[in-house]
Amino acid sequence: MKLYMLIGHPVEKSPSPAMHNAAFSHLGLECVYVAADVPPQALEDAVGGIRALGVAGVNVTIPHKVSVIPHIDELDESAELAGAVNTLKNVGGKLKGFNTDGAGALRALKSRTQIRGKRVLLLGAGGAARAIAFSLAIAGAELTIANRTIARARALAEDIREKVGRAVECVGLDERELTSRAMDADIIINATSVGMYPDSGRTLLTSGMIPRDAVVFDIVYKPAETRLLREAKKAGASVIAGIEMLVQQGALSFEIWTGKRAPIKVMRKAAEMELRRN
Repeated sequence: MKLYMLIGHPVEKSPSPAMHNAAFSHLGLECVYVAADVPPQALEDAVGGIRALGVAGVNVTIPHKVSVIPHIDELDESAELAGAVNTLKNVGGKLKGFNTDGAGALRALKSRTQIRGKRVLLLGAGGAARAIAFSLAIAGAELTIANRTIARARALAEDIREKVGRAVECVGLDERELTSRAMDADIIINATSVGMYPDSGRTLLTSGMIPRDAVVFDIVYKPAETRLLREAKKAGASVIAGIEMLVQQGALSFEIWTGKRAPIKVMRKAAEMELRRN
């Protein structure tokens, strides 16, 4: 029996165990996936425990995506670019870090729209936003990053310019400028925690700030329909819910660990059921 796990703080309501265990069961794999709440001060010990127990693979979530890096042995290019890790694979006792957030977001987007040449407004510049920004730049998007702390957005834009050779524009969250950029966008992505339960009444954009022909993607998956998505529907825009990224990044982790094609429909159904339960 192979052991897989999620580490983060908190993790008690995560749908990842239900999603991955459903996938293992569907494919007849003798594997189990559990969640472990690891506070920041215990991270080094937790990674040591992962090695000692021979855990085959790990998902890493907030707040450990960056801080786990000094404790592992190797980074895949996806994690190198993003400067963050959300997946670990145990390879002969060595822990290799990957980042599937960006590729997962692109998978979700490509089911609905093209990326190359599209004007994309990305809300946020930390955590998952970094991985998504790099993936969008590599895919040929014309990217603008909007962030409360504009210096952080500029630092990310410079990182992308140096590593990928793509220019990225940056704005703050001033309503007038944000509206102007949003109304000019083909794709709008919220990669912040704004609108996440329990603050589900919040949004950075309202219907009057969203063009009717845009695709609006909110990576927040709880609630299932965020206020941003409701505002986008009111504007007549197409929407992509956060569960799509949750499932797609999870499927990519599953494929890294097992070398098998992930049963995405099974994973989506399990995640939806778990989110409804919680």
